[in-house]
Amino acid sequence: MTDKIKVAGVQMDLEIKQNRENLDKLIRLLRTASGQGAKLVVFPECALSGFVFGSRAEALPYMETIPGPATDKVADACRELGVFTVFGLLEKDGEKCYNSAALIGPQGLIGKYRKSHLPCMGIDRFLDCGHDPYQVYQTPIGNIGLFICYDCNFPEVSRALALQGADILILPTNWPVGRAKVPKYIIIARAYENKVHLIAVNRVGRERGTSFLGLSKILNVYGDTLAEASETREEIIYAEINPAEARQKHTTVTPGEFEVDFFRDRQPELYRRLVEPG
Repeated sequence: MTDKIKVAGVQMDLEIKQNRENLDKLIRLLRTASGQGAKLVVFPECALSGFVFGSRAEALPYMETIPGPATDKVADACRELGVFTVFGLLEKDGEKCYNSAALIGPQGLIGKYRKSHLPCMGIDRFLDCGHDPYQVYQTPIGNIGLFICYDCNFPEVSRALALQGADILILPTNWPVGRAKVPKYIIIARAYENKVHLIAVNRVGRERGTSFLGLSKILNVYGDTLAEASETREEIIYAEINPAEARQKHTTVTPGEFEVDFFRDRQPELYRRLVEPG
């Protein structure tokens, strides 16, 4: 694994129901970020289809399988460019439909994640919850964990990924206007409390009356903001991170006097209520 890698977050606008055009734009921006030296490029939630659908039936024609035509095309670009990428899409699997994210690298599809917490909002109102165990993917650029948008409001998700050795948490989002506290506070806490790098990538623009607030961020293991996008513009943000820093959970300020370790100092036997049904 390399010491440092350059990562990118692509904050973009897109058109609902225009999968082909959105995919072409995604690959074009993937090439742009790669040309600037990025080895990991992250795109928003539902980056192929759009988000504000009025029913499951309306969205169904714009859902794809994983693997499928879109992931195959992105895999071809990743193979050519030598990069890794994560992007959001609506996934169909038999009778089930999910809000998913795909992780792809130079060798092809690495893995996927199905959103496990669904708010009463947009297409999420009509989808199935992902119930697969949270999984960390080992790659040459670090150990990567995926979650999607609303999931970050549940600290158990990022903690479960961090406990499995995640170096980088990737969060594709569709935060609407009015939810700015999430990028301003919540994701910073998720990075800091788990001592992991975090890349959160939102979209901008307006879709069927819903405006999206941008504010994509790249955070280091201390919760510091390395790069932040605007609230309204399409743009690509870049930062350099060292994945290995996430494996040093112990922090020493003054030896023997001020030392903390958020993993060693846990008391899991006291947390059983966290996994009891509400």
